Amino acid sequence: MIFTHLLRPSLLTKQRLPPLSGCRQFWGWLNAVFNRVDFERIKDVGPDRAASEWLLRCGAKVRYQGLEKWQYDYNGLPTGPLGKYKIQAIDATESCIMYKGFDYLDGLEHLEEIKLCQCIYIEDMCLERISKISNLQNSLSRLEIVSCGNVTDKGVIALNTLRNLEYLFLRDLPGIRKKEMTVELLQKSVPSLQIELDLKD
Repeated sequence: MIFTHLLRPSLLTKQRLPPLSGCRQFWGWLNAVFNRVDFERIKDVGPDRAASEWLLRCGAKVRYQGLEKWQYDYNGLPTGPLGKYKIQAIDATESCIMYKGFDYLDGLEHLEEIKLCQCIYIEDMCLERISKISNLQNSLSRLEIVSCGNVTDKGVIALNTLRNLEYLFLRDLPGIRKKEMTVELLQKSVPSLQIELDLKD
């Protein structure tokens, strides 16, 4: 027998869930915290280690120079002498990286590949920021941008300063409205660039 009269009324009624907008605000705040740049940490452990911590904290993966395995476990980040592990590739698929965290990319000298897929916070200013990083102008050779709804022609055109970019893949980017013009401008600036498109007209 269950003596319901001994239970508090609040336990007998269905609990109200917080409104969806409140949940979104909470996750937005938390993601912003994850992207906060710790410049002291960069000084203490070096740019590659600090950037690795930022990326994995936000749900991205990294691959280090000379290694084939992708690193996705924050608690499993490799240890060793500072500067031993250099980031060669970033896969930010479904991660929460955002513009305010991109200062972590400034010190990366060996980054060759970036994949931005289904990143809800990636927008034109992020691509513009990438294009202005001198290290990436020299090292970045491959870039994929897929299903990032806030990216427009403006952001893609800004990539024309990545003079060593060899391959650019663009898919499912509804913000790109003038793909022929965008491709033409990019290839004028980087003649050797191979551009692969999967965009709706």
